[in-house]
Amino acid sequence: MTSSLVIGPDRAGRTVAIAGGLVVAAAPEGARRLPCPDGEIGPGAVCAHTHLYSGLARHGMPPPVPPPRTFLEILERVWWRLDRALDADALRAGARDYLARALLAGTTAVVDHHESPRFIEGSLALLAEECQRLGMRALLCYGATERNSGPDEARRGLDECRRVPAGPLVRGLVGLHASFTVSDATVRAAGELARELGTALHVHVAEDGADVADARARGAEGPLQRLAALGALAPGSILAHGVHLGPDEVALADARGCWFVQNPRSNEANRVGYPRALRHARRVALGTDGFEADMAVEEAALFRLAAAADDPGPAGRLAAGHALVAERFGAAPEPLAPGSLGDAVVRERGRVRHAVVGGRVVVEDGRLASEDLELISATAQREAARLWQRMAKI
Repeated sequence: MTSSLVIGPDRAGRTVAIAGGLVVAAAPEGARRLPCPDGEIGPGAVCAHTHLYSGLARHGMPPPVPPPRTFLEILERVWWRLDRALDADALRAGARDYLARALLAGTTAVVDHHESPRFIEGSLALLAEECQRLGMRALLCYGATERNSGPDEARRGLDECRRVPAGPLVRGLVGLHASFTVSDATVRAAGELARELGTALHVHVAEDGADVADARARGAEGPLQRLAALGALAPGSILAHGVHLGPDEVALADARGCWFVQNPRSNEANRVGYPRALRHARRVALGTDGFEADMAVEEAALFRLAAAADDPGPAGRLAAGHALVAERFGAAPEPLAPGSLGDAVVRERGRVRHAVVGGRVVVEDGRLASEDLELISATAQREAARLWQRMAKI
């Protein structure tokens, strides 16, 4: 981690100083300087919900046969087969490829929700290592579930959340896959663990109507009410999707200090609908749900889909990610203000020239500062071919 850095001045005369990983009013004497006279300094983007385990999908993942017709079939025939086929080598290659491309697109923080049922223990340490290696800020968790081998699988997932190796760039969350894949006991255990660790829950909520139907079959009004009744909604919890929630449910989460994360491209691709009720929430960030973490592309999809849904309230969702991440790192919520995280991007003519995370230059002159993208991509392609072979046998 660079001890101190001065970025700029840029074409508008702006200068940003970073010391000890945070933005400061003035950098100490002798700080490294990163000139950008033709660029514009801005905050790095935040991807507030993603799945690093899907990082190899861009390298030729075969389509499922027959094509899935419902959201549950998409999970069963695609993503739940992929996560069961993951081993350490495939996960490392996919995560590194995803993170590298995210940094080059100007994304400096990701909030990851991980699952690899045949490689649970050690999976988050591996992801943390790749984030530290490339210089990506991250919130990590394992999405505990009972969908493969019951309560013991969920216990192992929660135990893995306990082992997140916190550091300057990484913090841990407690994860559940979704309400419809866990028992009441697991939901309670997740809430207890979040309180014990002083962190928050990260969970898919009402992405599809199947989640709502399952919660009602269990005697709850819906998945959000079930999580709340079982003590799992710690303040600051991150609720991905929220497509099938109503205004009263959004208000319930709001009152508990929770975050929602909208994932426009994923929701469109999975044909689950548009989260209209999120217009009533005060804390809504933007994620990709495993799509590449180019947040300019995601925001464009957000505005396009919001216009089609007559939603007047999507502005500010990309920017909200900064406050979400700052909350977990104990930093000031306003990016590039003194006390905020030292994460910044310099763009020239709309393209990322430099990216800085915690005062460390991770992209310089449009290239990764410490890694070779071509080598990363070649390794990812090789591991992807192995992964598709394993998936075909599941």
